[in-house]
Amino acid sequence: MKQILFQNGDKLPVLGLGTWLSNKNEVYEAVLEAIRIGYRHIDCAYIYGNEEEIGLALHDAMKAGLVKREELFITSKLWNSDHAPERVEIAIRKSLKDLQLDYLDLYLIHWPVAFKTGHEQAKDATDLLSLEEMPLETTWHAMEKVQESGLAKHIGVSNFNIPKLKRLFAVANIKPELNQIELHPYFQQNELVGFCRENGIIVTAFSPLGSHHLISGRDSITNNETVIRIAQKHGCLPTQVILDWGMKRGTSVIPKSVNKKRIFDNYQSIYVVLDEQDIIDLSKIDRNIRLAKGLFCVLPGGCYSLDSIWLE
Repeated sequence: MKQILFQNGDKLPVLGLGTWLSNKNEVYEAVLEAIRIGYRHIDCAYIYGNEEEIGLALHDAMKAGLVKREELFITSKLWNSDHAPERVEIAIRKSLKDLQLDYLDLYLIHWPVAFKTGHEQAKDATDLLSLEEMPLETTWHAMEKVQESGLAKHIGVSNFNIPKLKRLFAVANIKPELNQIELHPYFQQNELVGFCRENGIIVTAFSPLGSHHLISGRDSITNNETVIRIAQKHGCLPTQVILDWGMKRGTSVIPKSVNKKRIFDNYQSIYVVLDEQDIIDLSKIDRNIRLAKGLFCVLPGGCYSLDSIWLE
């Protein structure tokens, strides 16, 4: 499998298994099956609520000799209610305990929004902290300490736009090494991907298939005429076309599935070889459709709006 290099030479497998919305009673077998198939990149987050089950799968896979720890690339993320600098180390240690690991390969700030400590889900505006009250820069300096302590080999962000990346650049001792963002053929974000590339930031695409729970049926990317035509041309599945498109852009992709056949089919996308015309044709189907909008933190009377999250 192709890999993307960090500046220190560490390697990020270009295809990983996403675990967002993977139920506790299904994710254990999904992770084990993925490792058996050949996945070595597993994307996790505290707020997904399934890190204990993932940790058990990782433990059992290593105990059975399916994989060694140094062969795995494991990501987790700092949730919004743990942005206070004194909470960052506590949060990563919680994830490490649940995942049964001594270190993470990558730790990300999950969203550029902050909640009050102890309020995992913001019920109303009083649960929110503005970026003036809890600056991203303050949280980032605590992330740097996590890396310096060896709890995470690499640190980065998720759902950050260009202005917010620039905010961190202005103060960072360690620049964000990766930005995990929504990317798929209907939401290509060329400007942001280009900015990250120019500034040495690796990009990982979440919901690389368009997130089936949000867009499905006739309007799904897998039913797009261009995608179907290219799949027929190469004798592969539409999902494999979409994933290879993401990898051909130089981004890593982390499709989520707990279905054994889909996990296998997604892995087979590493063998698809799209040509230059395919890439050109797929570039033309962008609809600028953002699916993960962050509406959970846009509350009446609150300090966040869609513009403040995505434009400012």
